[in-house]
Amino acid sequence: MPELPEIETACRGIRPHILQNTVLKVTIRDGRLRWPVPAKLNSILRDHTVQHVTRRGKYILVEFEHGHLLLHLGMSGSLRIVEKDTPYRKHDHFELLFDTGQCMRLHDPRRFGCVLWTTDDPNQHKLLINLGPEPLQRNFTGTYLYKLSRNRTQAVKLFIMDSHTVVGVGNIYANEALFLAGIRPDVPAGKLSLPRYTKLAACIKQILKRAIRQGGTTLRDFVNSDGSPGYFQQTLNVYGRKRQPCHVCGNLIKHRNINQRATYYCTHCQC
Repeated sequence: MPELPEIETACRGIRPHILQNTVLKVTIRDGRLRWPVPAKLNSILRDHTVQHVTRRGKYILVEFEHGHLLLHLGMSGSLRIVEKDTPYRKHDHFELLFDTGQCMRLHDPRRFGCVLWTTDDPNQHKLLINLGPEPLQRNFTGTYLYKLSRNRTQAVKLFIMDSHTVVGVGNIYANEALFLAGIRPDVPAGKLSLPRYTKLAACIKQILKRAIRQGGTTLRDFVNSDGSPGYFQQTLNVYGRKRQPCHVCGNLIKHRNINQRATYYCTHCQC
């Protein structure tokens, strides 16, 4: 599933191609996504110009002067910028045609993504209003995590993966951040001290920034907006490395499932 770095990569990839460009036509080839694509989007968006392209959590927000388009890539979605005469692929479900002659297409084989429209403040939308802070912003700190975690018995890995705690720390990045912070993923969230949360918050920022710089993590169904894969996977320390030697100490990486999520860690480096 595309995570925050992948969505940020996609957002940065499409921005220069659609910003300040005007929609000529909206094509809905299959509106049966996670929620039905609004059928009147062509009349809503035609002849309107993209003002901004931003991200909130895993949602890409395309701002027009009269509202926002909310895009989510679901489990297998991707966005591509193509010339208008480019043949459709089987799972190209949604398209914006711009006055530049280019199109932005949503490709989503599993149809778990979404294309929604709102004329209200998007941050007050039911899908966004309860999201936690952005991990790369200043208000995401070790102090914030420490205060929120008091009396929590759930594993710290699940705690930081909860979008109500912080957005965008998916399974791969949670594994990697906990390794970098030297924290076992199954430690109860309420047992960690403030200094350890301070280090964890810094490691989450470090891992996500590095992943964004490298284009995200290569997943089976994810490609960047230009069709090329991400490369962060080449630098993974623990994720997917079951029974392989730890890059730091040489001990074999352990694997277990925590709440049905694949979890990888080093028993020597993480405690």
